[in-house]
Amino acid sequence: MTSTLPALEHVHLDVDDDGVAVALIDRAGEAMNTLSPETATDLEAVVRRVEEDDTITALVVGSAKKDNFVAGADIRWLQQIDDLDVALDLMREAHAVFARLENLHRTGGKPVVAAIHGACLGGGLELAMACGIRIASNDERKTQFGQPEVKLGLLPGAGGTQRLPRLVGIATALDLMLTGRSIRPRSALKMGLVDEICPREVLLDVAIRRAKEAIGQPALDGDGGPVARLKSWLSPKHLQELALEENPVGRRVLFSKAEEQMMKETKGNYPAPKAILRVVKTGAEKGIAAGYAAELEEFSKLVVSPEAKALMGIFFDSQALKRDTGIDGDAAPRPVAKVGVLGGGLMGGGIAAVNTTGAGVRTRIKEIDDAGVQRGIAHVQGHVDDRVKRRRLQRRDAAKAMQLVTGTTDYRGFGDVDLVIEAVFEDLDLKRSVLQDVEGATKQDAIFASNTSSIPIAWIAEASKRPEQVIGMHYFSPVEKMPLLEIIVTEQTADWVTATCVEFGKRQGKTVIVVNDAPGFYTTRILGPYMNEVGHLLAEGVPVEDIDKAMVRWGFPVGPVTLMDEVGIDVGAKIVKIMQDAFGDRMAAPEGFAKLTADDRKGRKNGRGFYRYENGKKQGVDDSVYEVLGVEPSTKMPMEAIQDRLATLFVNEAVRCLDEGILRSSRDGDIGAVFGLGFPPFRGGPFAYVDAVGADQFVATMDELAATHGDRYAVAESLRKHAEAGTTLRS
Repeated sequence: MTSTLPALEHVHLDVDDDGVAVALIDRAGEAMNTLSPETATDLEAVVRRVEEDDTITALVVGSAKKDNFVAGADIRWLQQIDDLDVALDLMREAHAVFARLENLHRTGGKPVVAAIHGACLGGGLELAMACGIRIASNDERKTQFGQPEVKLGLLPGAGGTQRLPRLVGIATALDLMLTGRSIRPRSALKMGLVDEICPREVLLDVAIRRAKEAIGQPALDGDGGPVARLKSWLSPKHLQELALEENPVGRRVLFSKAEEQMMKETKGNYPAPKAILRVVKTGAEKGIAAGYAAELEEFSKLVVSPEAKALMGIFFDSQALKRDTGIDGDAAPRPVAKVGVLGGGLMGGGIAAVNTTGAGVRTRIKEIDDAGVQRGIAHVQGHVDDRVKRRRLQRRDAAKAMQLVTGTTDYRGFGDVDLVIEAVFEDLDLKRSVLQDVEGATKQDAIFASNTSSIPIAWIAEASKRPEQVIGMHYFSPVEKMPLLEIIVTEQTADWVTATCVEFGKRQGKTVIVVNDAPGFYTTRILGPYMNEVGHLLAEGVPVEDIDKAMVRWGFPVGPVTLMDEVGIDVGAKIVKIMQDAFGDRMAAPEGFAKLTADDRKGRKNGRGFYRYENGKKQGVDDSVYEVLGVEPSTKMPMEAIQDRLATLFVNEAVRCLDEGILRSSRDGDIGAVFGLGFPPFRGGPFAYVDAVGADQFVATMDELAATHGDRYAVAESLRKHAEAGTTLRS
């Protein structure tokens, strides 16, 4: 029986003379392929055609996009789902289509081959795994595989929790699903996720040839058990894992260790990792049908959860910032081909590193002596070596990257730089001095950017002959890993300067927000009340470890006391002075903090802080800190009370920044807090958090705290208005 070619909008379908059907996915109107009800409809039509047409002998599934197989599900569609039953029905349909695709070979005798180049992530990988054979391009830069759903508060919902463990083993599958990390073609081949890799230029030809060769051959073990995996599991390590996973006692140990590690990483704040473990365990112990049923149920719960909505919101905000020029006008960014970096320490070296591997520009590091220059270049070399080790950079490209970096102890070589980024000590006079030196050594249109974390850019620009070209570029440590770049503009900063720095930050690989100038800008300012309140809690006798544990449990990656030791207690004291001068007693530090600096406690860098350090590694609390503060750590304050005391001040200050025009939008405030300061992503950022709990409830909590602790808990003006009107902060 034959049937006419179906009319398809998102898939190109052709059948060659040998009966091999080639379906190339091409999501209409989109730069990348994603799965949605529309693409699913076309895929179902393709499967139906192959099922019904006796002249079709095999199917190859590929992509018509340039460097993209299928990047996952359409997150815009997922975010709109707010009904559990609707989610369940939609995912049942997806399961059914993928099961029919899988059965084309298993029961229909028609091999299905996935031809993969570019991103094969999330639902795209689930589609590929439903195919009987997977051929991938060997492009280590563009082709990648992964199940990143956990980063959006979800689990693989189209069969991935069951097919992936049966292809690569439970331990490897859990690692991929719980971390959301992606892998490259050679790793995918080694673990058995793909069957073959080849040059992109011949990918489709190889896939068609493999499809023809498989005609008449039996499908692999339908349960995806050990027989199906043996060809990629012949190493002693893999065979050992295989024996463990096929043994009930071994599986219990495996899942127990996975759960222990997961709880250590997430503190139980994220429901998706726990659901992934439950579903994979169900499939391993009760069979694949039970696993599929559990996957459907868990996915449907997760997709409507507040955590998933918050994480998807962050994803969309970060995507929107990729398109944001940072200005309201139409000034165009100017080219940046060479950058000068003042300082080769942790920050300067990190900035030079992302200049080189991210932006790919020539970088000239200036330090006070040759040893400083060498430290800066060595920092870049370490970053380059790490990228090579993780296969993010080819060795030949690494050598080219290092050729971009040079150093100097004076301003030779600065005559042709387009941008100078200053990363010297946090001292106003020093920053003004180097600004004047830079203007004397660079061309007329060179931009000067300060990496200060708190000093107003306008204060620095007072020393400039061209203040319109002075701007702030506030990086976060370690620069190579922290995703945020906070750009600070003054009333005098020219739009073209802002646009140029925003564009350059994106080239470095950063998520960029633009804020208006003021003491502390946005990120440092909102930390001020949060950190100060730690001092008040300590003065009340709350133990150091209780404070840190409470906020880590709330979702921050580290507690605020640990953060003070990491930043430097002395640095914090300087910042607090600037903040108090600007905002008055509301930002005043507790008296005890002055005692800490008088006792020469600087934190990790001199091994004397709130915690003890041995060889630079944090140990337990340094009990002598209580003697310095003159307190007895005997107050047993409920964890929720500590969290309320600290989190409300952090969030309230963020709203004040929006009210005062420091922030351009609440979106930028949420991204800045999450990407720069570690605000819990599952809460969506300060503004999203208020909307989730309700402005009325948030204001009521602050009013209760103000009644006990005074004006530092005074509610931001707009918060009270939103509470009274019943409106949200995020539109």
